[in-house]
Amino acid sequence: MEIKRFENKVWLASPTMYGEEQKFVQEAFDTNWIAPLGPNVDAFEKEVAEYIGVGHAAATSAGTAALHLAYKLAGVEQGDIVLCSDLTFSATVNPISYEKAEQVFIDSERDTWNMDPRALEIALEKYKGRVKAVAIVHLYGSPAKLDEIVELCDKYGVTLIEDAAESLSSTYKGQQTGSFGKYNIVSFNGNKIITTSGGGMLLSDDEDAIKKARKWSTQARDNAPWYQHSELGYNYRMSNVIAGIGRGQLLHLEEHKAKKQAIYRRYEEGFKGLPISMNPYLEDTDPNFWLSCMLIEKEVVESGKVTPEMVRLHLEKYNVETRPIWKPMHMQPYFEGRDFISVDGDNVGKDLFERGLCLPSDVKMTEEVQNQVIELIRALLIR
Repeated sequence: MEIKRFENKVWLASPTMYGEEQKFVQEAFDTNWIAPLGPNVDAFEKEVAEYIGVGHAAATSAGTAALHLAYKLAGVEQGDIVLCSDLTFSATVNPISYEKAEQVFIDSERDTWNMDPRALEIALEKYKGRVKAVAIVHLYGSPAKLDEIVELCDKYGVTLIEDAAESLSSTYKGQQTGSFGKYNIVSFNGNKIITTSGGGMLLSDDEDAIKKARKWSTQARDNAPWYQHSELGYNYRMSNVIAGIGRGQLLHLEEHKAKKQAIYRRYEEGFKGLPISMNPYLEDTDPNFWLSCMLIEKEVVESGKVTPEMVRLHLEKYNVETRPIWKPMHMQPYFEGRDFISVDGDNVGKDLFERGLCLPSDVKMTEEVQNQVIELIRALLIR
């Protein structure tokens, strides 16, 4: 069948708004709670913490801000080592540089594309005594091998920080991601499974730590009638208006998850018989499939017949947005020289970057449009 260029852009992931957000925002206006903090912030923190199953939360202006606070709570300082997922967005690891500590990047494994526990153990041994924290990411919403990673952190006495920015609502053996680390974060950026347009949240069962984070995130103001500051602070708190959007979005989280999962299944079915596989996951996990991703077989890419870039450019002609898999952190110019730990000299993250592509996963995408996107990809691979 002939497919015409889509009049409306087919997005990778974009915000989907409902009427409930406006209700909470209007309450902020009606009560004049426009300044940072207020009833919506308090309620949003409570609702997200209860959903994830963690005791306490601090709403922040961005997921990156929440990560920075998590590293500070873990005691990360100049000269310390933080072992990080290599295949991620730079926001996961940038705050480590804010504290003048050093990132060591841990390669992925192929079962989930997340941090390889075997490589993590190699790094924990290599840097024993210097590692202050381990920061893991659940790539594109598929949970990492948490049992092994938690066990290793406990064995070496290292703080686990869980970056669940992409995996809100995903579960590992029935437990929500964002609840396994000592400090955990989620993101509400505009492309996430639910959004506040921008924003994030720090979560922990340590009530004192969350109180400390709230203080730091409001310029570390001391409890005094005048403006007094005994330590460095930040302007990291979420506003009451933004939190209202989040409260309305949270009502639709499970609905969005179900739609994302249906999108993944349609791709999976539509690519049968092609030299393509989808982003993998463990049997005892329930991913949110924030983004559905394809991986072209190595032989096809190496032959030059079809590459991810060819697919990306082809779909771009039809007004369809795709994006390469995250470029691994150890390959980023800014982090040149940082140590990279893999197993048996393999470089899984680099291979995934060179053969993978993120596909349109917008919850507003119709089944008809998705089927046309699938057909465009099929036509490239079977010509």
